[in-house]
Amino acid sequence: MNKISEGAEAYIYSTDFLGLDAIIKKRIIKKYRAKEIDENIRILRTRNEAKILSAVSNLGLKSSKLLLVDKYDIYMTKINGLMLNNLLSSGKKINNLSGMFVLLGNYLAILHNNNIVHGDYTPANVMIGKNGNLFVIDFGLSQITNSIEEKSLDVLLMKRSIDKKNFGIFLESYRNICKENKEVLKRLKEIEKRGRYNTRTILVN
Repeated sequence: MNKISEGAEAYIYSTDFLGLDAIIKKRIIKKYRAKEIDENIRILRTRNEAKILSAVSNLGLKSSKLLLVDKYDIYMTKINGLMLNNLLSSGKKINNLSGMFVLLGNYLAILHNNNIVHGDYTPANVMIGKNGNLFVIDFGLSQITNSIEEKSLDVLLMKRSIDKKNFGIFLESYRNICKENKEVLKRLKEIEKRGRYNTRTILVN
């Protein structure tokens, strides 16, 4: 088992799971929290992420497949590929980039139609597989909610992470499928006017 990533909430390890290439997401102890509170938070967040991963898979969207849920750990299939944000920041030409943002708009609309908010929907959480397929990853901040505000923040995060041209492509795709697109985009404008921004992600421009 090898550590491949380290975040504020969890460590990611690569491993073998019954002959499959897999990853383990281990939620780490937060010593500043009381032990009982910390355990409850880690358990609830682990269960929530596992529930959403299962829902995403049932919707037919490409992401890691849930393999096993432990108390604080989630076992998922490993995706081999490249991070979209790394490719964007490299300045290299990316084949069919417009098509990727069409698909990402579709993906987010489908999530929102099913009241799933990603919570960090940016190129930093998109992988391009070896066969060119797009995978949305890291549902650690996701939630099941019908909140127009939270859905709008998903769109805002993508807007602040990419250039105007690609956001226009993404937004048109999202608008065509999202059932609540008028409400979401109206709230997006209101959020921008009042200056509420979500800064959990390092932005790529």
